[in-house]
Amino acid sequence: MEAIANGASLKISTKQSIEICRLLRNKTTEKAKKLLERVIEKKQAVPYIRHNHEIPHRKGNMMAGRYPIKASKEILRLIKNAEANAINKGMASNLIISHISADKGANTPRYGRKSGARAKNTHIKIRVNEKK
Repeated sequence: MEAIANGASLKISTKQSIEICRLLRNKTTEKAKKLLERVIEKKQAVPYIRHNHEIPHRKGNMMAGRYPIKASKEILRLIKNAEANAINKGMASNLIISHISADKGANTPRYGRKSGARAKNTHIKIRVNEKK
């Protein structure tokens, strides 16, 4: 049995979301929530492995890293949503994130003088299962 939470056209960076998703994959929802809260408080950095050009080193066991606060808040909201969906389906509270992915959304145009610029949009899908 599984529960799913989808976030469509979220106004967050796709590159930051990919790095956060890689960090949270196969973790329990409790551990993921604590980790994201530490990122929002700037106590723990998200290690950047794929999109790490000119990103400085951080404290801890990582090379490059950053504190993507806006993306972390959105993904934290989606994890809580997936937990609520699981509880509504009658699943236990020991949940593990079996699938989490971030994909590029549609490029929506900006208004006014920024007419050439496009807005960042990201689709995020989270699937949680009961821990065996």
